[in-house]
Amino acid sequence: MEDRAGVQASERVVAVIVNYNAGEALSECVASLASAGVSEIVVVDNKSSDGSAELAAREFPHIKTLFPTRNLGYGGGANFGAKNTAGEYILVCNPDLIVRPGGVAALESTLDNRPEIALTGPMLLESSGVVYPSGREFPGMGEAIGHGFLGLFWGGNPWTKRYRHIGSDQHTPRLADWVSGAFFLVRRDAFESVGGFDDRYFMYVEDVDLCWRLKRKGWEIWYDPTAQVVHEQGLSASQHPYKMLVAHHLSMWRFARQTAEGWDRALLPIVALGIVLRLVLSWGEHLVRWRS
Repeated sequence: MEDRAGVQASERVVAVIVNYNAGEALSECVASLASAGVSEIVVVDNKSSDGSAELAAREFPHIKTLFPTRNLGYGGGANFGAKNTAGEYILVCNPDLIVRPGGVAALESTLDNRPEIALTGPMLLESSGVVYPSGREFPGMGEAIGHGFLGLFWGGNPWTKRYRHIGSDQHTPRLADWVSGAFFLVRRDAFESVGGFDDRYFMYVEDVDLCWRLKRKGWEIWYDPTAQVVHEQGLSASQHPYKMLVAHHLSMWRFARQTAEGWDRALLPIVALGIVLRLVLSWGEHLVRWRS
């Protein structure tokens, strides 16, 4: 890959970090964005109790910290932060990640040179170096069932591999249906044209829904592995694992209802039962992992 170290973002990029009890990881995230040349950084603190937002504000006096009166969720928090900025490009990110040198500039270059692209996301790396799959397609009904159930216990099943583009696709710049909401760069005019995130999604699937609505407006989504971000998965969600599993499955149901067309709508009662069953299995799988 091209070495983009030392290349920095322009002043047109504003970063919105949605924080919830991220601890020192938030300050590390802010530091990496500042090193990448992002001059305007906004932290939206969703009723944290660990003082992480206050700590980051002391360490980086130039950032803006917003404290909503309630926990707005991820999408709602990002919307709140975006409304308090004016940058042409909005960088939305989790607080538990570190952007590698040149990553923001690479995403910005894509939007500069490809006016048909509304939103672009990087390669996400776990702290172990494993690539977290991003740049996916919207799953069909059969694929959703195969991945949704078998993926809990058999990550290498064919439906999951196809849905997640596991393999060389994760190292190939390409068009995608959606990219992970953990870190992405979006044009403000495109973001605002669809009303931003649908904040009825408290957590999870809000990124899929946003990209789905952008594509219906005629925009394209781009996955760019030349930009890389190290992400400590689930730092905030792990504090309330069972509540987050419920939120995830409620979001799955909302998206299924919203996007089902034609004969798929007749299958929605079966989908609802499947989502409930998957939630129960997810609880059980989490409990087994926790005990072991």
